[in-house]
Amino acid sequence: MNENENQAATGQVKRGLKARHVSMIALGGCIGTGLFVASGSAISQAGPGGALTAYVLMGLMVYFLMTSLGEMATNMPISGSFAAYSSKYVDPALGFAMGWNYWFNWAITVAVDISTAALVMKFWLPNVPAWIWSAIALLIIFLINAMSVSTFGETEFWMSAIKVVTIIVFLAVGFLTIFGIMGGHFVGMRNFSIKQAPFVGGFPAILSVFVVAGFSFQGTELVGITAGESQDPQHSVPKAINEVFWRIILFYILTIFVIAAIIPYTSHSLLGSSATDIAISPFTLVFQRAGLAAAASVMNAVILTSVISSANSGMYASTRMLYSLSNSGYAPKSLGKTAPNGIPYYSLLVTTFVSLLTFISSIAGPKIYMWLVAASGLTGFIAWFGIAISHYRFRRAFVKQGHSISELKYHAKLFPFGPVLCLILCILVIVGQNPQAFANFDWKQILVTYMSVPLVLVLYIWYKIKHHTKIIPLNQVDVSPSHKEENLSELNNK
Repeated sequence: MNENENQAATGQVKRGLKARHVSMIALGGCIGTGLFVASGSAISQAGPGGALTAYVLMGLMVYFLMTSLGEMATNMPISGSFAAYSSKYVDPALGFAMGWNYWFNWAITVAVDISTAALVMKFWLPNVPAWIWSAIALLIIFLINAMSVSTFGETEFWMSAIKVVTIIVFLAVGFLTIFGIMGGHFVGMRNFSIKQAPFVGGFPAILSVFVVAGFSFQGTELVGITAGESQDPQHSVPKAINEVFWRIILFYILTIFVIAAIIPYTSHSLLGSSATDIAISPFTLVFQRAGLAAAASVMNAVILTSVISSANSGMYASTRMLYSLSNSGYAPKSLGKTAPNGIPYYSLLVTTFVSLLTFISSIAGPKIYMWLVAASGLTGFIAWFGIAISHYRFRRAFVKQGHSISELKYHAKLFPFGPVLCLILCILVIVGQNPQAFANFDWKQILVTYMSVPLVLVLYIWYKIKHHTKIIPLNQVDVSPSHKEENLSELNNK
């Protein structure tokens, strides 16, 4: 019996993701509509300099976050790792709250993405009912996730490749336009000095763009979830994470620079950017400026690919998190069962059902739908906060117990600066979501914006009171390398 057959027989997921799958998932996870469309509104709010500053700072934070995740994921490579690390290195109650928070986030996100896919399809076929496209998208995503983890990996590989090629072509066209080789005349850097540029609105504007940039980067943490199904996590995960730094520079910083150089921040085309407004996507505008007539249709296809990729990754992430919660004793045991192909089918069915119900609510009860979306709004940043605090305690416990850092297969960069920076910036982003609501004492807006925070606190406090858990002392934290999730359930009784 080979390793994958043995894993399936014992109710475990299969290690079916190749190194190229993991690398491309890490890359594709941070490229989506946030970059293709919303980047334009970021430039319009804070100017070219302000937008670049926000994206550089967020990129730096995400890089450190990924190295923190890489150090833990290579030491304990398991599926649905965030909840497990919070349980093992901080407090079982935190693992419970983080796990359900993250599952909820992605289950809702799948519903949002399939709704968005239908709106994108209206660009070509405006007379076909939207729900038909959403139903087709959900069915495709379910089938991809139900086949095998390698099918998921291969699908993500090619969809991510489309996004990467698009950005490379965009950058090439953009720099040719800046130097006047395409588009008819030299553009140069003049847009960085018009009116109040390069910085517009000062620090408050940069903070607001920082929030936009944060949403654009969400999804990079997916590589940590793939560790439990990677064929060689000790090598593929560090490789994928080490490449993230250069990808952030190439795909985000240079892209923002090109858009800001070619399109003035005062352009009204940048102000109304939304996930489905293809005609005013900054990518479309730059391609049209260069004289490429089919830009809108091509970018619509790319954005559709991006939306389907996001939903596909969301289905995978939420299914694996529910599987991990089951194996950690935080969810019914049946959700931890796997099919012969290694897919946690009950978790997949439950997640699909929740996503379907959420989508139906968008039609039948729009107010309920908007509340659900609002409730999931900050969960990505809360997950990042959990990763940072878990790594900070893991490393401190590792050293306190007499271990040498050289024993670790992968070393996070600049500890403790990395996780501390992540903790500070996550808090800053969460608080900075809607400061105007606090200034005006608008309790309705405060509740809608910050709903994720009390939701996580309720989960944490409820579990803590019910099971009498405590923050694990550093000298008792289990820092030994482990490949078994079921051991985590023992923490619940401590």
